[in-house]
Formats: sequence, structure tokens, C-alpha cells
Amino acid sequence: MKATIERATLLKGLSHVQSVVERRNTIPILSNVLIEAGEGSLRLMATDLDLQINEQVQAAVDQPGATTVSAHTLFDIARKLPEGAQVSLSAAEGRMAITAGRARFSLGTLPRDDFPIIAEGELPTSFEIPAETLKQIIDKTRFAISTEETRYYLNGIFLHVAEDVLKAAATDGHRLARVTMPRPDGAETMPDVIVPRKCIAELRKLLDEVDGSVGVSLSATKIRFDLGQAILTSKLIDGTFPDYSRVIPTGNDKILKLDPATFMEGVDRVSTIATEKTRAVKMALDRDKITLSVTSPENGTAAEEIPVDYAAAGFEIGFNSRYLMDILGQIDGDLVEVHLADAAAPTLIRENDKAAALYVLMPMRV
Repeated sequence: MKATIERATLLKGLSHVQSVVERRNTIPILSNVLIEAGEGSLRLMATDLDLQINEQVQAAVDQPGATTVSAHTLFDIARKLPEGAQVSLSAAEGRMAITAGRARFSLGTLPRDDFPIIAEGELPTSFEIPAETLKQIIDKTRFAISTEETRYYLNGIFLHVAEDVLKAAATDGHRLARVTMPRPDGAETMPDVIVPRKCIAELRKLLDEVDGSVGVSLSATKIRFDLGQAILTSKLIDGTFPDYSRVIPTGNDKILKLDPATFMEGVDRVSTIATEKTRAVKMALDRDKITLSVTSPENGTAAEEIPVDYAAAGFEIGFNSRYLMDILGQIDGDLVEVHLADAAAPTLIRENDKAAALYVLMPMRV
């Protein structure tokens, strides 16, 4: 194999594929990137056996061929080469020579035939979704994905079709985020799927460079995102997502309306003295104002009043300040509605009844 590629093109492609590669691997070849030189392009591929990325980059190919080489090492070399450099890659007899200007490297390689490739099988459902829409879905839900490995079925975003809408939901048991969008053409018979957290993180990074639409193809066990030059394929989480619609409150009649930015800044200020463990902030509701307060045995107390639109009976409720700020950070408008019932019931937060996103937050005892 022999090819020449511009440093910037190589670096961009490698930056996408190397982040799929785990730092610690018991199987040596999983630390490698597969490089295939074909007509006028290089195909770069990396996998961790659950997630696979495949990217095509332009290159001048003198001799077609394929090999695998350490993904992180090659990425670090490309990163440190001078800007605008032409990088020559040639592989033969278990080594890869990399030259750029006066710099020369020789790396060990492993045969391409040993490189594992995820078999996609049939992907009967396929549809297109605008990249911008997919970004919003991810941004407005992924902060609520659970990181508890024991509840593996919560370690991703749940996508499902109901009536004429596509719904995306994530929860960790303390908070829930749900976004709805019109059902794309072709998604009618889509199975309910849970897309893993790592796939979501890699997809979100790639979306920043995509204009237009993303092709989505899936079965009950695999999903593939076609992003033009890059294709991301992932296994889906084999589990049942809980029936989250049961926890979305419908009868919360105490409605609080306020500016999300002011609210978030207030919560941020008073939570400065909250203890790391609980991060609890107390909210005392009164006519047209709320008082945010934190009492910490080690650090002291803090309080701040915020003017709001509220006409129901006053009461006190506590929340995890970080969870509350995560939700408020996703509100785009200058008004947020907080639907409350009592100090122990789940609270509903949304921009308004037309908004695509809604959030549910469980209160804390304070």
C-alpha cells in the first residue's frame, strides 16, 4: 500500500475514528485503525466491537492495499506534523512508513484480515432526518442518560414511534427528558430501540460537520447513521426501556412562570455553598416570587429572591441544583413553565405546551 495525503485531511479523518478506539484493549487489533487505499481515497475504520466508524478521505493512491496501525499513535503523529505537510504512507511486511518533510516514522502493523467488522445484517427501517433536528434531539435529552452500569437499559436514548411522532427519551430515574418530532417518512414500522451513550457522543461530534440530512437505517439490534463521508454503525442496547409516560405528570396545577436564565443564575449562585453530595437547593414559593436557599452545615447559608409569575398556594420544595440547571440550560426561549403539585410529586418543566421538549424532575427532601 502506498498513498499521499494532506495532513489536514488525514488529521480530520483520524480525529473522528480514533475517539471510537478504547485506550485500554485486551485485543491488540482493537487499538488499530484499518486503512484501505483505493482509487483516489483512503478508507479509515475503527471499532470497539459495539460501535464502528467508517470514513472516506481524499488521497493520492500510488498502490492500493490495506493494513492496520495504532490509531492513537498515528493520530498523535498527524497532530504534530507541520501544517500543510504532504504525508506519505506506505505499508509492507508488517511495518508502515510515514514521512512528511524531514520527519520519518516506522510503526508496526497487524494484518487487515484480523480486523473485526460489525455485520450489520438486514436494516429494514430507513429514513432521513435533518442534521439540525438530530442535534437538537441529542442536546435536549443526553444529559439525562443514566451512567449506572447496573441499569444498562437506561444507558442510552430511547427512540420510538407513537401515533404520528418520533419520540426520543432519556432518564436516570431522577429526571426525564423527552423530545418529540414529526415522524419521518419511512419510520412507520420502526422497532423501539435504545441507542447507546457512546454512539450518541460520537454521532453528536460528527453532526457539527454535516449540512443537510442524515440517513438512519436500523433493525431491532443495529443502527447505522450515514453522514456523507462518515458512516457510524452501532449495536443497540438489548433491554426494555421503562414505560416513562407513566411518570409524566398531567395534573400538576400549580404553575410557575419565569425567565430560565435568571432562574438558572440564581440556582447557580446559591448552590455555590451546597455540599457535593446532595447539591440540594430549597425553593420557597410565594405570590409572585420564589426564594432559593441552601443550608450547608460546613459552609453556611445562602438565599436569593427571584420575581416570578405565580398565583397558587405557597409551599416549599427541594431539587438537586445540578439536575435543575441541566434542564434550564436546554430552554431556548425567555420563559419557562414549571408545573408543580406538592413537595413530593414529580415536577414538569417545559417552555410551553407547544414545545417539542419536556422535562420531569423528581424533588429532594431538604
